[in-house]
Amino acid sequence: MLLAWIPGEIRCDGHVVTATPTRRPWTTLTWPTQTTLNPVTYSFDIDAAGRTTDIKRNAPSPSLFDNDDIGPSLAATPFPSGQPQRACTVTYLARQTTIAATPISDLISYSITPLSGALPPDGWARIGGTGGCADAPRPDPLVRAYPAFDTLPATPGVKDWSLVGYDLDPRGHPIDVHPVEGTGNAELTAAAVKAVAASRFTDGARRGCLYPYWRAPATLVAPAMPHAAAFRPDGATCPEGHDWVTRPTLRYPDPYRRRSVEGWAILVYDVAPWGAVGNIRVVAAQPAEDFGTAAVNVLQGAKMPDGQGLVGCVERIRFKMPSVAGNGQPK
Repeated sequence: MLLAWIPGEIRCDGHVVTATPTRRPWTTLTWPTQTTLNPVTYSFDIDAAGRTTDIKRNAPSPSLFDNDDIGPSLAATPFPSGQPQRACTVTYLARQTTIAATPISDLISYSITPLSGALPPDGWARIGGTGGCADAPRPDPLVRAYPAFDTLPATPGVKDWSLVGYDLDPRGHPIDVHPVEGTGNAELTAAAVKAVAASRFTDGARRGCLYPYWRAPATLVAPAMPHAAAFRPDGATCPEGHDWVTRPTLRYPDPYRRRSVEGWAILVYDVAPWGAVGNIRVVAAQPAEDFGTAAVNVLQGAKMPDGQGLVGCVERIRFKMPSVAGNGQPK
């Protein structure tokens, strides 16, 4: 079965607010269950640029069916600029459907981002329809054309995709090339149709062929990060600059990496006389509390030189996406 967490009404300070649009979390594969899946509520603010900030989960969802894309999808949800809001909430309801009852667009989307394993054969059968293009022997690509992905617009925090349908003539040339489903990126769709038309396959007429292309999310840059001095506690003995015996190891939180969402956290901590880091507190994190959790994991295990012990150390940890392309089509 496929499990989707569907966002409900968004309210800020008691009134309804409309996103432009609300981003749905990616679906996951699950086993059928008789367990009632409790709703999951998130709280957040909206800044003047229409960005969601201070994202927090109000109550934990069932661990067995947790979806770690809810927070990132909310971080990628845009709102009208110039209308900052506070005390916003949105509740996500679980929708579990069989492969046969899942919307085709959800099956395609899952096949492009298969977070919990490959889509089962009956899912592929529904996507592929009855055209026979997938029947053995399948036509092999002799020339596979691709769009110039880096020239196409990308959506912040969203992996855009376009599924293209086509037939093959007896020479293996695509004909009747047309878009089937997609996320609405018109430039990607046009480039995908052009790429399929330029591809060539082994001889043999076929009908009902399908091929997807996807565009990596544009990076969603983190809100401005404040200076560390603003968080230095009274009585702190930690010097502003210090050396590490064992440096912190940055581990980017995967759910936010998948959506190219950047973030940061500011931590206050103490250091034992033998150099161990402890008493770590998150004093600020944006755009979601998850970056604070990730930052604590980064700092744990780090070690400073032996000394007399320190209190009130402040560390700023920034999670920044690498400047590399990540576009293409599913394997």
